[in-house]
Amino acid sequence: MTAQGQGDGRAAAHPAAHPEAAESFRRMWARLLPVGRDRRTGGYRRFAWTAADAECRAWFREEAQDRGLAYEVDRNGNQWAWYGDPDAPGAIVTGSHLDSVPSGGAYDGPLGVVSGFAALDGLRARGVTGPPLAVVNFADEEGARFGAPCVGSRLACGLLDPEAARGLRDADGVTLAEAMRRAGHRPETLGPDPKRLGRVAAFVELHIEQGRALHRTGHAVGVASAIWPHGRWRLVFHGEGNHAGTTLLEDRHDPMLTFAHTVLAARKKARQAGALATIGKVAAEPGGVNAIPSAVTAWLDARAPDPATLTEFIAAVETSAAERGRRDGVTVSVTAESRTPAVSFSAGLRQRIAACLGGVPVLPTGAGHDAGVLATALPAPVPAAMLFVRNPSGVSHAPGEHAEEADCLAGVAALTRALQELLTGRCDEAEAPG
Repeated sequence: MTAQGQGDGRAAAHPAAHPEAAESFRRMWARLLPVGRDRRTGGYRRFAWTAADAECRAWFREEAQDRGLAYEVDRNGNQWAWYGDPDAPGAIVTGSHLDSVPSGGAYDGPLGVVSGFAALDGLRARGVTGPPLAVVNFADEEGARFGAPCVGSRLACGLLDPEAARGLRDADGVTLAEAMRRAGHRPETLGPDPKRLGRVAAFVELHIEQGRALHRTGHAVGVASAIWPHGRWRLVFHGEGNHAGTTLLEDRHDPMLTFAHTVLAARKKARQAGALATIGKVAAEPGGVNAIPSAVTAWLDARAPDPATLTEFIAAVETSAAERGRRDGVTVSVTAESRTPAVSFSAGLRQRIAACLGGVPVLPTGAGHDAGVLATALPAPVPAAMLFVRNPSGVSHAPGEHAEEADCLAGVAALTRALQELLTGRCDEAEAPG
């Protein structure tokens, strides 16, 4: 059954997580939940290489050490916890990230890391053995501080130039290299990690669904099929700064007008193309209430079902902005800051996991993930798959993001079964997710 179906109206049965895994999940979740929380909004601000990020990383390290796992930080700041020999081939890896967007939800990223440790606990409690098993926390997945997504995984996979990464700057002008150094890490080591990734036979990431498809089908858990191509573009509108109280409307070259037109044009053209477009960050210079801005900088997040549609959409937005800019006496520049191709997850891996879980929905997604990065790694892709946990609110990247505890534990059980199948070639006989 695919996510496009409406289901049969029943509530799918929850699988039974191993008691030790369930208790482990609850304990870890309660301990991690307060870290980086904004009491004013209820959301989270866990930006890469900040104090909140350091607390999250300390949590990960302590969870690894409490279990007697081999703990290490790779050259790109990604954290690994190994059950078995880290240098042995054929490793099975799970995990996600712990950083957040501004005022983000509690589940995006952390649910996958916590569930990874809990699944490992369940497997150990049942005496499951096999190839090495690791839990990973990829650094700076959201890109909230430095503007580039999936920095840790893209560096490891050879998809982000190390020098360009070191030069990324936050809103205060601090470079990524400076931030890493202040946090006690060595930015000069950034770069591809093909030897480590070459030992990974499969990566499975569990993530809260960023939508309501599972809510509609009545299932607690689903499997990902593909990720839409997407990217981020920087739009800069240069006009002429002037006095708000003395400059006649017809004498103005106001970049804010061109920017406002572009926001509306992006929405209209996205609807026409079947794409998604969001401008969620904007900065006006010099930023005075009584001054016409001299420049406006904005960031466009765009996603589409296929690469051709995405390319055509961006071109249409750029053309519309330029045409309006000529009317307003404003110059417009559009620069791609990141672009991620469409990702189809390993069909073989997806089929093995879906068969093991017993007919769960298969969902595409417009959101980028570390699993998608690994699936396109250079010089060789890592077989990757994703599990989604039901999100009844459909909200993500905001404080309203939510998953019921029963669904989270269903996700732990599903991840445990999937990992066991990959480690041993057999599924547990416990009840599968409905």
